[in-house]
Amino acid sequence: MLDIKYIRENPDEVKEGCRKKQVDCDIDRLLQVDKERRKLLQETEGLKSEQNKLGKDDQKKAKEIKNKIKELEPELKKLGEEFVKIMKQIPNMPFDNVPVGKDESANKVLRKEGEKTKFSFGPKDYLDIAETLDIIDVKRAARASGTRFGYLKGGAAMFEFALIQLVADVLTKQGFIPIIPPVMLTGKAMTAMGFLDKKSDSEEVYHLEKDDLYLVGTSEQSIGAMHIDEVFNEKELPKRYFGFSTCFRREAGAYGKDTRGILRVHQFDKVEMFVFCKPEDSLQEHKLLLAIQEKLMKMIDIPYQVVHLSTGDISVSSASTYDIETWMPGQNTYRETHSTSNCTDFQARRLNTRYKSKDGIK
Repeated sequence: MLDIKYIRENPDEVKEGCRKKQVDCDIDRLLQVDKERRKLLQETEGLKSEQNKLGKDDQKKAKEIKNKIKELEPELKKLGEEFVKIMKQIPNMPFDNVPVGKDESANKVLRKEGEKTKFSFGPKDYLDIAETLDIIDVKRAARASGTRFGYLKGGAAMFEFALIQLVADVLTKQGFIPIIPPVMLTGKAMTAMGFLDKKSDSEEVYHLEKDDLYLVGTSEQSIGAMHIDEVFNEKELPKRYFGFSTCFRREAGAYGKDTRGILRVHQFDKVEMFVFCKPEDSLQEHKLLLAIQEKLMKMIDIPYQVVHLSTGDISVSSASTYDIETWMPGQNTYRETHSTSNCTDFQARRLNTRYKSKDGIK
């Protein structure tokens, strides 16, 4: 969520940011509601202050004030609800250097790393190889769970364990705290993290209606919510975590895409880095996350490219996102395997997560 003070002082910038992210949001109406709400709040607080000053002999006046406050409360509540509703529609503002475009076609490749292996034959697709080795089984998974699931077996399962251990070793040496987080969250937590606002995002999430809980699509959601309504001491920051969890996504918008194999599945495991830091340190921390991802790619010696996502391809919460796309010789193309975003203070405001400095709580 953006700072309302920033919106008041920079309405045209916010309108432009919404346009770049293709979000239809009535900023003028928000400012009008904000103005009316503040005026009503001031009037209500004034009446309450006057009420507190009255003595026992002013019961008639006290009753009049009480009734007046009661009359104002429904309108104040209505304005407050509209204010919050519009505020939640506003995305994080993209940085100026983010490529502007309507979708992934405007993404910008920043650099390519590694040499692609040259074959004297047409390389097989990964699934053909995996099925021959009997290490990935999507056919039995389809019978057991339906489409977009897979069993990792033998060498594939051991390879996943090895990758997780490699990442854990690298990140713990960088001061990251390992976490195995809950994979179910309340609606409050999921909303605070910005994953239920857009219809397209909410359609991706599995909702357990009986328990009113949501399955995470990334442990980012759990790690961020871990410090909801908390205040860090400035000396604790940056607070760096990495979480490992199973993740769940409907892939509602991916029908007809990657239906073969395990690239777009409903259940998968993922390691997620997450950092709480001071606003002025966010750019540097974002660079660190990308540098770690690239270090890991070079350790396993697989060619990749770094892509800066466009305004039409980044999430509601993100101000800037880089993807690493890994070279897949069997498909003769690069495919996304890593992503890192700078969400500035957007999620922290919604989580009510702050920090205490010598100048006060921020």
